[in-house]
Amino acid sequence: MGHRPTVYALRELRSRGLDDDALQHIYRATVVARLTYAASAWRGLTKAPDRKRIDSVLDCARRHGYCPPDLPTFDELCNIADDELFGRAMRLSNHVLHALIPPQSSASQRYNLRHRAHSLQLPSHTTRLSARLQLYHTNAL
Repeated sequence: MGHRPTVYALRELRSRGLDDDALQHIYRATVVARLTYAASAWRGLTKAPDRKRIDSVLDCARRHGYCPPDLPTFDELCNIADDELFGRAMRLSNHVLHALIPPQSSASQRYNLRHRAHSLQLPSHTTRLSARLQLYHTNAL
């Protein structure tokens, strides 16, 4: 089901008396959830025009009252989701990604360095595949 049938369904629900709060909850649970599903994995492969098109879908929903005016942009939604995923992976020892997190860095305790979002040790080298993915991700932005 694409965006248009969802908007049609929301329009029908509004015409039958559903209030804006409920419509916004439904929109966030359907469209926004679909847009951000696994975005951590695929967002780096998108280009700026693709992300602008996604933002235009959200802007259209804002104009029609289907999502709140303070809903973050697509990039902000993805950054929030990435931060939550990283935080859970660091905090929960039984998280599937926890084993991939590098050990704590001892350098951050010895030097007065700029503030970092984490105190983890950076990997000493990268594989060819991860270097290519990082390069592709950097160029896609």
